[in-house]
Amino acid sequence: MATGTTAASTRPVDVGLKREMGLIGAMWASETSIIGSGWLFGPYFAAAAIGGAAILAWIIGGIIVIVLALVHAELGGMFPVAGGTARFPHLAFGSGAGISFGFFSWLQAVTVAPIECFAVLQYGQYWLDAHKITIYSETTGNVTHLGFVITIVLMAIMTGVNFFAMRLFNYINAGITWWKVAIPVFAIIVLFFHFHGSNLSAGGGFLPKWSNVSGVVTSLATTSDKLKALFAAIPGAGIVFAYLGFEQADQLAGEVKNPQRNLPWAIIGAILIGTAVYVLLQLTYLGATPASLLGPKGFAGLSPTNPIVVGPFAGLTALVVAKWVGAILRVDAFISPYGTGQMYVTSTSRVGYGLARNRYYPSMFTRTDKNGVPWFSLIISFLYGLVFLLPFPSWHSLVGLVTSASVLMYAGAPLSMGAFRKVLPDANRPYRMPGAVVLAPIAFIFANLIIYWSGFETLWKLGVAIILGYLLILMHFSDNPRAPKINWKKSTWLAVYLIGMGLISWQGQFGPENSGRLPFWWDMLTVAIFSLVIYYWAVASCQNREEMEAAIEAQGGGKEDWEAQLAETAWGEEETPAA
Repeated sequence: MATGTTAASTRPVDVGLKREMGLIGAMWASETSIIGSGWLFGPYFAAAAIGGAAILAWIIGGIIVIVLALVHAELGGMFPVAGGTARFPHLAFGSGAGISFGFFSWLQAVTVAPIECFAVLQYGQYWLDAHKITIYSETTGNVTHLGFVITIVLMAIMTGVNFFAMRLFNYINAGITWWKVAIPVFAIIVLFFHFHGSNLSAGGGFLPKWSNVSGVVTSLATTSDKLKALFAAIPGAGIVFAYLGFEQADQLAGEVKNPQRNLPWAIIGAILIGTAVYVLLQLTYLGATPASLLGPKGFAGLSPTNPIVVGPFAGLTALVVAKWVGAILRVDAFISPYGTGQMYVTSTSRVGYGLARNRYYPSMFTRTDKNGVPWFSLIISFLYGLVFLLPFPSWHSLVGLVTSASVLMYAGAPLSMGAFRKVLPDANRPYRMPGAVVLAPIAFIFANLIIYWSGFETLWKLGVAIILGYLLILMHFSDNPRAPKINWKKSTWLAVYLIGMGLISWQGQFGPENSGRLPFWWDMLTVAIFSLVIYYWAVASCQNREEMEAAIEAQGGGKEDWEAQLAETAWGEEETPAA
C-alpha cells in the first residue's frame, strides 16, 4: 500500500462506465432534478401554510441548500465517482458510517421517481375528466387503481430510456431540461403582469393568522405559532423537496468529462438557477392570485377543488392570463416531473453501483452493458420504486419522508468534508469551499434543522425504513466474505446521532405525535448544539490517513484489478482485503 502521496495521486476509479457528459450535461442533470413536480405544487402548499411569508421560506430553504451544494461541489471535485453521496462517508469514516449514509442516499433516490409519477397523474386528471376516466381522486387526494397501473407503466418507460448510452441519454435529458426551465420562466413573466402586492398580506399579514397543512386549517394566534408554521413549511410544503437534486452531478460523476473542472460548476450553477426560479415562482403565485378568491383566511382558505389548488400554476394562468397558456403549463405538468423521475432512476442505479463498489451491495450491481449502463442496478431501482407506490398513494404524502431521507444523506457530506480537510489537507481540491472551517459545521446544523422541522411523525416512519434497511444490508454482510469489516468504535457517534435526533424531535415543537416539552427556540438551539457535538465527535473519530488512503487505493484500480478482486474468493471462503 502506498502512503503519504496516495491522496494526491490516486483517486477511486469506476469500471464499465463511460465519460460522455460535459459541463452543460452535468449541470442539466442537476437542474432537471431540481425543477420537477416541486414547481407545480410547492408554491401553493407554501402559500397555504404561511401566506406571504412563503417567499421567506423559499429564501431560507435556498440559502440552506446552497451551503450544502458548496460542500458537495468540493467533494465531487475531489472524488468524481458514481454515486458520490453514498461513497464519500465510506472513504472518510469506513464501513459503519459508509453503510448508513449510503443507504440514506439510495433510499432517497429510489423514492423520487414514484412521487414524480404521482404529480403526472394529478395534473393529468384534468384531461380525463371529460371522458369520465379517473386516475386521481380530488376527493381523497390519492391515485386510483387505474392510476397505480399507469404509474407502473410510467416508471417502466423511465427505466427503459435509461438503457440508452449516456451520450444519447444526455441529449434526451438536455432537450427535456431546456423545456423545463423555459416554461416556469415563461409563467413568471406572464403572471407578473397580473401582480397584486396586497395579496402578500392576505389572511392577516405577511405572517398570516391562518395556516392550512394537509387540508387542516388552523389558527396562528401567536408569533411563535406563525414562526413554527414558517419553519415547518420549509420541509413540509415541499420547499426542500423542490430544491433536491443539485447533487445529481455527483451521482453521475463517473460519467462526466473532466470532472475536476465540470462537477463543481455544474452543481453551483444548477442550484443558483433553481433558487432564483423558485423564489420568483412563489412571488408570482402569491401576487397573481385574484383577490376575489382570498377571503379572511387568505390562501389557507382556498377551496381544495379550486383550479389554482388542484393544478396551481396551470389553473392560475388559465384563469388570469389565457386558457392556451394554462394548456401549455398542463403539458409541462407531464414533461417536468417525468424528466425529474427519469433522472432519479438514473441516479438510483449509480448509487447502487457505488454501494457495490464499496462492497456493501452484491457485485452484480456493478455489472454494466455495452453502453456502460449498470443494468442490474437499474432494474433493482425500478422494482424497489414500485414498493414505495403502495404505502404512499399521493404526491404530498411522500414528500416529508423523501425530504428527511434526503437531508440525512446530505448530512453525511459536511461530516466527510470536515474529515478530509483534517486528514488529507494536501489532497487535490479543484474547488475549495470558502470558509469551510465555519461553513461545514453550519451546513450540518442546517441539515439537522430541516430534519427536525419535518416533524416527529415523519421521523419515526423514516426510522422504521432505516431499521429495515439495516436488516437487509446486514443479511448481505453475514453471507458476503468480501464485505468490509465494520469498525463499530469509529461509528459510535452515528448511533447517538440518529437516536438523539429522534428524541429531540419527540420532545420538540414539530409534530404531530411530539410531546412539545422543549420550548420553541430552545428546541432549535438544542438541535444546533447537539449537531456541533456530533460534528466534532465524528471528525475526531474519522479514519486516519493510512486508513483513508487504503480505502481510496482499494477503489483506485482499473477494470482488471476490480474483476480480479471479485474473483479472488468464492462465497463462504476466506475474506478478501476490505475496501
